[in-house]
Amino acid sequence: MSDLLNKTIYHNTIENWLISFAIIILASMLARLTYLFIGKGLKQITTRTKTILDDLILNKMEKPAIMLIILAGFRFAMERLHFTDGLDTLVQKTFIILITLNVTWFLIRLIEAFIEAYLIPYSKRDDNTMDNQMILLIERIMRVVIWTIGIISGLNNAGFDVGAMLTGLGIGGLALALAAQDTVKNIFGGVMIFMDRPFRLGDRIKISEIDGFVEYIGVRSTRVRTLQGRLITIPNAHFSDRAIENITIEPARRVNTTLGLTYDTPPEKIGLAIQLLRKISDDNKHLIENERTMIFFEKFNAYSLDVNFYYFIRKESSIFETQTELNKQILKAFNENGLEFAFPTQTLHANISQNNDSEELAPAEVKS
Repeated sequence: MSDLLNKTIYHNTIENWLISFAIIILASMLARLTYLFIGKGLKQITTRTKTILDDLILNKMEKPAIMLIILAGFRFAMERLHFTDGLDTLVQKTFIILITLNVTWFLIRLIEAFIEAYLIPYSKRDDNTMDNQMILLIERIMRVVIWTIGIISGLNNAGFDVGAMLTGLGIGGLALALAAQDTVKNIFGGVMIFMDRPFRLGDRIKISEIDGFVEYIGVRSTRVRTLQGRLITIPNAHFSDRAIENITIEPARRVNTTLGLTYDTPPEKIGLAIQLLRKISDDNKHLIENERTMIFFEKFNAYSLDVNFYYFIRKESSIFETQTELNKQILKAFNENGLEFAFPTQTLHANISQNNDSEELAPAEVKS
């Protein structure tokens, strides 16, 4: 039996191979027991506490802790085995990198727990200064930074010359940087949106010829749902060099309506039209600052006498419904008081000769 155990297979005895496999199995069993202990033991304790931070930490730390036990088991198992010098060194460096990345994963999950416990509830408060999209940006940036530090630390602890590796990128790194410049512009544009906050989720904005509601704000792009129902994805770099009109945060919606009356309307009826419009404005609860409402006889147009009705709709009121209500009231009031709306007309003068006798007809009015 001892001769069989001492038999060598790939630079190691069967006994060492069996012991290493036993260590791996024990590590897997320990990881399973840890999983059950956390799930049925610790979680029952943390659910009784007032804070949710301990529950979040426990949930976030569960997988990294189990992975750390498995990696430690493999590390101890592989230390009993010896191969060639090059392979032993490669295995050792690989474990150093994997353990470093596991610790990095642990730190990221810990930060996620704090964000979910404190920042997200804070963003839901009415007096908050950040929203979910800003928290998402902060979380993504922290992930990139921590993972970068973790990878560099792992390579450095494993004995790799990180500085030489970065320098060795040379022309390839320069080409990559040039190719990624649009991505960098979009990322900086996203940072600008979160810092300056020209708009938030749900706001109606206008940029260039796009008019719609903001549905998503990301690090690289923003999605806007137009009034026609189409979803448009806009690179964030566009927001850094274009004017953005935030319609949602306007204090009131300004509406300018021109009412054209027929040219046979006497001055008294023009004054009556202005009085009717003033009364409609004063009686409507959806208009803001009625003293700012302007009603005046604007000009003599080609086909009409134009009366200008200039008013402001409250922010919380429905713009389209308020306009419909006002227009219906104007139409009813003008019809009841004999005020006629004008439409384009032409007056034609025709000379008709018949039997060598010339007869001039009266001007004929043609409506079109």
